[in-house]
Amino acid sequence: MALDSRVPAGQLQDKWDGFRERCRLVSPNNKRKHTVLVVGTGLAGASAAASLAELGYHVKSFCIQDSPRRAHSIAAQGGINAAKNYPNDGDSVWRLFHDTIKGGDYRSREANVYRLAQISTSIIDQCVAQGVPFAREYGGLLDTRSFGGTLVSRTFYARGQTGQQLLLGAYSAMMRMVQAGKIEVYARREMLDLVVVNGQARGIVVRNLVTGQLERYAGDAVLLCTGGYGNVYYLSTNAKNSNVTAAWRCHKRGAHFANPCYTQIHPTCIPVSGDYQSKLTLMSEGLRNDGRVWVPKTPGDTRSPEAIPEAERDYYLEQRYPTFGNLVPRDVASRNAKQVTDQGRGVGETGLAVYLDFRDAIAKQGKGAIAARYGNLFDMYQRITGDNPYDVPMRIYPAVHYTMGGLWVDYHLMSTVPGLFVLGEANFSDHGANRLGASALMQGLADGYFVIPYTLGNYIASQPLPPVSPDHDAFAEAEAAAQARITQLLSIQGEKTVLEFHRDLGRLVWDFVGMARHREGLESVITQIQDLREEFWQNLKVPGQPNTYNKNLEFAGRVADFMELAELMARDALHREESCGGHFRQESQTPEGEAKRDDEHFAYVAAWEYRGEGRVPDLHKESLDFENVELTQRSYR
Repeated sequence: MALDSRVPAGQLQDKWDGFRERCRLVSPNNKRKHTVLVVGTGLAGASAAASLAELGYHVKSFCIQDSPRRAHSIAAQGGINAAKNYPNDGDSVWRLFHDTIKGGDYRSREANVYRLAQISTSIIDQCVAQGVPFAREYGGLLDTRSFGGTLVSRTFYARGQTGQQLLLGAYSAMMRMVQAGKIEVYARREMLDLVVVNGQARGIVVRNLVTGQLERYAGDAVLLCTGGYGNVYYLSTNAKNSNVTAAWRCHKRGAHFANPCYTQIHPTCIPVSGDYQSKLTLMSEGLRNDGRVWVPKTPGDTRSPEAIPEAERDYYLEQRYPTFGNLVPRDVASRNAKQVTDQGRGVGETGLAVYLDFRDAIAKQGKGAIAARYGNLFDMYQRITGDNPYDVPMRIYPAVHYTMGGLWVDYHLMSTVPGLFVLGEANFSDHGANRLGASALMQGLADGYFVIPYTLGNYIASQPLPPVSPDHDAFAEAEAAAQARITQLLSIQGEKTVLEFHRDLGRLVWDFVGMARHREGLESVITQIQDLREEFWQNLKVPGQPNTYNKNLEFAGRVADFMELAELMARDALHREESCGGHFRQESQTPEGEAKRDDEHFAYVAAWEYRGEGRVPDLHKESLDFENVELTQRSYR
């Protein structure tokens, strides 16, 4: 099938306004007749549910947590971008657009990114009105700080807990609509399948995670707001419950999966300390505003950091990228950290770490100023590592964080399944091959507060949507398929736990589809993943029963989907014989070791169509046409 992005005609800066002026609308009385199913209650899901309910739609909201406010968006620390130019340092909507396009290594859709930059200023106003306690400077204006890949200060923040504060704002708006009777919340429900009736997404099948019962819900549209798939790597900064199952079920029902190999490796995380770990801890990129990254100049130098004199320290980011210094984008910082540790200059017991040092910032600004900006982050680091970052440098190393790939969507945020809209990290659209810091919160809230109210209304007003009941045969078929999968997982009764399989899969994906990829490794890992998946379905041990609270069963279903996703990630990485952003093919790099794109052959979105169990998926291409920015070799020197 041909991919139609449905980008409006006209000048870039006029596309969104033109769409809003011409899109079809649903009258207030008719909105009350339509039910919308929103899966996920993070920033995208909570803001969408609140906005749509306030407009008059009947909303049913689903989350796997015990409360919507426990969605993983709370884990975002550093901030949210917006082109408000409060510091008067030259920022603009255009600069935010250009930085995001360039930061994504020219592999995102221009129209979507420009819309995001336009909307960014309204997001801040919305959140301030909700009472989000952004930091303020001495004059009372909202304070900002810089993030990687930019030369302006456009990141608004609430100390190191920006995601939590933004989610509380969206959650409050959502719960106001719950109190008004316009939103029904279904907590501890996991979406196990999408129901498609006459080619349209009309419902979902979920499992009640407490009772184990399967439940059916019908609606006129489904909004998928379930986050990313970083936990395919086993160790990541994502919460342990974060998964790909809802998105993958939609993929198998006809939604194309776009650019799955685009994975962000965050450079500022607490390093791995042992096999006992189930996740990794993020340290905000905002720390790189004041912290200096360095390693010893001499390989194998095991002295404590205070014993290494200035002349024997290599501030490698400042040396290699004098224009941006420690604030280069995440993919660049991560690859450089890997490079110096590969040279034997890493620090700590494992040698897989670099220093993030605040000595100079504390000496210049005072401990109080640093504590005011990062105090809770410093406290968290000390609780985890036992080291006081006011006295000794932090040890950091790259870890899997965000996924730029996701379900393909058009300009309306609709997937290749009509009526299935995908918001936030679950879609692919805005970040290209690399996400600049502080853009995830911006995208989630832009999609939920400002985009979907228009595009969903346009869909509902344009489509015949005859009533559909959960008694429809399509619901019965989807529930039967979900039940059969549960029965199969419980019936294997092998000897290996879900945790062991997940750890084995994560190691394969990290080693071969991690910070660096090459043809031989990718060809090899596809076969290894297939072998591991075969073993999974023959030797998995899932204790317990289906009709009860069963975490092992939950994780088993999610790991089964990760097994299939991992193979698709490797296939996508293998076919893309270029380097771009977080996708670094060792065969495609500049003489200086930077990512080298191939715009002639790969300036497109790779959207994969599921073709059935055991069959190679079909590749569809959406050409990326850049009419407003010049395609250049990305440089931060």
